[in-house]
Amino acid sequence: MLSVRDAAEIIFNLVKPLDAQRDIEIVDLLAASDRVLANPITSQLDFPHWDNSAMDGYAVRYEDVQQANAQQPAILEIVEEISAGYQPKTTIQSGQAARIFTGAVIPAGADTVVMQERTRREENRVFIQAAPQPQEFVRHKASYYQAGSQLLPAGIKLKAAEIAVLAAAQCPQVQVYRRPRVAIFSTGDELVTPDTPLQPGQIVDSNNYALATLVKESGAEPLLLGIVKDNPVALQETIAYAIANADIVLSSGGVSVGEYDYVDKILETLNAKIHIRAVEMTPGKPLTVANFPNQNSAIYFGLPGNPVSALVTFWRFVQPAITKLAGLAEGWEPIFLKVRSHDELRANGKRETYIWGRLNLVNGGYEFHKAGGSQISGNLINLAQTNALAVLPVGQTLISPGEEVQVLLIASM
Repeated sequence: MLSVRDAAEIIFNLVKPLDAQRDIEIVDLLAASDRVLANPITSQLDFPHWDNSAMDGYAVRYEDVQQANAQQPAILEIVEEISAGYQPKTTIQSGQAARIFTGAVIPAGADTVVMQERTRREENRVFIQAAPQPQEFVRHKASYYQAGSQLLPAGIKLKAAEIAVLAAAQCPQVQVYRRPRVAIFSTGDELVTPDTPLQPGQIVDSNNYALATLVKESGAEPLLLGIVKDNPVALQETIAYAIANADIVLSSGGVSVGEYDYVDKILETLNAKIHIRAVEMTPGKPLTVANFPNQNSAIYFGLPGNPVSALVTFWRFVQPAITKLAGLAEGWEPIFLKVRSHDELRANGKRETYIWGRLNLVNGGYEFHKAGGSQISGNLINLAQTNALAVLPVGQTLISPGEEVQVLLIASM
C-alpha cells in the first residue's frame, strides 16, 4: 500500500499535457472563458498605442510652467481642444497649451499635462496656478507593453482580465487546448438511476452525477457511460471502449477485494500497467491507477464505490491530473493551507485521514469547521457545502480546537 505522497507523485508523473500543436482548437474570444491558452500571444500594437493624457487638463511644455504658482501663474494661449479619439493638428509652441481630456493623444511639442483643478481659464487663455512634475499625467507609448514581445504566455487559464487584454490586442480568436475527455461509469448490481423506484438493497448511483460535475468544473468533457453491472464481459467491453475514446477513465466501485470486484483483473487482460492498487488514506484506500503503454495515452482511475471516498480521491488525485493534462502550466497542483481548527479532529493515526468541512472567515483569518454528523465514507449527506478537507498525517490522532491543521482546498470560499 502506497503513501499518499508516493501515489500522488506516480499519478502526476503519468500525466503528460496535451500537445500544443495537435490538441488545439481555435475559438472565438467570447467562447474562450476558462480555456487554457495553447500558444504564446504577441501583438503588433504598443500599449499605450501613443502618448496620451491620464487626466482632464491642459497639455503644455514643462519649461513654460515649471515656475508657476498661485501668486505668479503661467499664462498660456489655448490653441486646440483635444478629445479622446481626435488626432491633434497643432504643434504646441512656447507660450501655448491645448485643452485635453483623459485618453486623448498628447499633441506634438507638449510633454506634460496640468490637471484642470490647478488652472483657471479665461476665454482662450489658461492660468497655470501650480507647477507640475515633468511629464506628469502623460502615459507614454509602449510603457505598458512593447509590440513584438510576449503579451500572454501559453498554459494559462483565460479569465476576464486575460480576455480583456486579448480584445485590446485585437485577437478576436485564440488557440486553446481542447478539453480533455473523461469517461465515467459506475459498477455494481445494486446501482440504479435517480428516476428508478428503489427496491430493497438498491442504491441510487450518485457518483456518476458528482464525478461528471467535478469533471466539468475541472475544464474537461465528461463521456457518460452509465451503470455497468457486475458482469466481467460487460465491464471489459465498457473499459475497452472508454480507454479508446477518452484521455482519462473514471470508474467507481469494483476495485476492492470482494468476489465481484473485477476491475483490476480486467485491466490486466487489457495489457494495462497497474501502478497503484491501494493508498494509505482514509477515506479512499482502494484506488487503482493504470495506463496502457502499448496502446494509447489513457490513464485509468478505479475509484472507490463509496460516495465520499470517490470524491475525496477525485479531489486529491484526479482533479490535479485533469488540470495538468489540460495544459495548465502552473497552479494545477493541489492547494494546501495551514489554518486553525474550530473543532476537535480525531483519527486513528494508521492512515492519512481526510475530514471534510468548511473554511470560514473568522476575525480576519480562516478557520476549519468540521461537518456535522458522522464522518464515514458512506455518508454523502454532510458532504454538501464542503469546501475543504482537513488532513491528519499518519501517526497523528488529535487536533485540538484552536490548533493549526493542514487543509486541502477543494472549492472556492
